[in-house]
Amino acid sequence: MDVLRVSFEVACAADHAFATWTERIGTWWPKDHTVSGSPEAVVFETGVGGRIYESTSRGEEHQWGTITRWSPPQLLAYRWHLGVREETATDVIVRFVPLAGEMTRIEIEQSGWDVLGLAAVELKERNRSGWESLVPPFRAAAE
Repeated sequence: MDVLRVSFEVACAADHAFATWTERIGTWWPKDHTVSGSPEAVVFETGVGGRIYESTSRGEEHQWGTITRWSPPQLLAYRWHLGVREETATDVIVRFVPLAGEMTRIEIEQSGWDVLGLAAVELKERNRSGWESLVPPFRAAAE
């Protein structure tokens, strides 16, 4: 199955965009795109092997993924299983491409859909909608 690709531009430097994506994800990630629906925090642990997870006020943690590449401020990659079982994780690569005039293009690629079996087509389209819905809140937080 083809790779899902989404890209957009933000009016900030790549290092700021990378930090917004990772260090400040809890300020812009929509609560309705979480497991609990009301996380107290969303966390990117830095470096390869770091977890991506949400924590609740009751102390529960829901893991969304594991970081596989960490190259600030150019590239971030992770195994992603938000909303699906960990064994059906897909692979996400996020590139932060510097452009002229303190602009950055964010390029998201998600692959590995075959592990999802018959649900792959539906989940790929749901993920496309999900990534696209993240653009406005991310842009607002980054700019």
